[in-house]
Amino acid sequence: MRLRIPRSLIDASRVDLPPADAEGLVDVRLQLEGARISAIVADREANAEELPLAITPPVEPHAHLDKTFSAPAFANPEGTLDGALAANLQEFAQRSAAQVLQRSDRALQQAFQHGLRAIRSHIDSGPGPGREASWEVLSGQRQRWAGRIDLQLVALVPIQFWLGPEAEALARRVAGSGGLLGGVIGPPYGRSLRDGQALEAMLQLAGRHGCGIDLHVDESEREAGSGVALIARTALRLRPGLPICCSHASSMALLPRQRLGRLCELMATAGLQVVALPRTNLWLLGRSKSQPAAMRPQAPIQQLQQAGVEVAVGGDNVQDPWFPGGDYDPIDLLRLCLCSSQLVPWRRQGLAPFTTAAARIMGLGWDGVLRPGCPADLLVLQARSWREVMARPPARRVLRGGAW
Repeated sequence: MRLRIPRSLIDASRVDLPPADAEGLVDVRLQLEGARISAIVADREANAEELPLAITPPVEPHAHLDKTFSAPAFANPEGTLDGALAANLQEFAQRSAAQVLQRSDRALQQAFQHGLRAIRSHIDSGPGPGREASWEVLSGQRQRWAGRIDLQLVALVPIQFWLGPEAEALARRVAGSGGLLGGVIGPPYGRSLRDGQALEAMLQLAGRHGCGIDLHVDESEREAGSGVALIARTALRLRPGLPICCSHASSMALLPRQRLGRLCELMATAGLQVVALPRTNLWLLGRSKSQPAAMRPQAPIQQLQQAGVEVAVGGDNVQDPWFPGGDYDPIDLLRLCLCSSQLVPWRRQGLAPFTTAAARIMGLGWDGVLRPGCPADLLVLQARSWREVMARPPARRVLRGGAW
């Protein structure tokens, strides 16, 4: 196969390859043997105007497959956090296994056709029939889709849940599905003096059951960075030895520059990871009439990266009360982030949040870097440059295990 590949997605030790061009691309020939790539060689005869741009399959580090596509029946026309939560709770009380199966089948099919190879989905896990329906179906989907999409499941509850009587049973169930413990610190729930206690209880449960952690935190334009600061200090004090991911981390962007820098360094020292979710945050936040439209914070991706924090970007909600659009297309998200987050894919730190960094945060077996022996998995775009990708949504072909 003759392709244009981002240099950041090819083994850095390959000094025999030519330097990347201005868009970070190199022209290569990939040799395939069955489901694996056997060799990568420079294509020195290539005409860059003829070769398609290809990347390794992107990763979705934050989704909600249980409530996806529920917006038509449970709308949030005002686009507020309170409206989203109210509609979500109403939907959760009526949720059935048949609905979750239909929604997740549609979502996983779309994701696979768009080129995603892994999804981490948070599941509403508070008391109620919606919890049983969601865990039953999505645990089954995890098995049915194995080999096509690596599906990880996270128990999403208010953080105070982990101090309650059902905490141990849910942690045991999550561990049995190879999942992660989750929770919400801050909006749409109010802060409490017991948040620290609940976080500690959660860390202890995760340690006993061998689970990672992925929290919704600081999805707000208030109390700048207070949630991630609490998590970082707690992690440094307890040293749990577990991966801790902070999803959203939006309000920390409102901190003054020096305080933001110190918080980013504290998070890096604590080993925290971040999943930025710009699309949903740009939709939900900053709707107060007393605030300017500019007050729509999102995770400060570049400052976090500069401090050494691993950062991924996720699509979050798809056609549910929290966001009315989306369709599990990682290239659409990448194109959005060029403007929303100033992430440019021709630089390693601009592409990594969708590919290699996201794979590391999810702990996947393959980091998404091309080297001999890696999976013959590619997303081949009908575009010859990043400029063409940014100009219009490109058609694509998906290669999995050496087969289209």
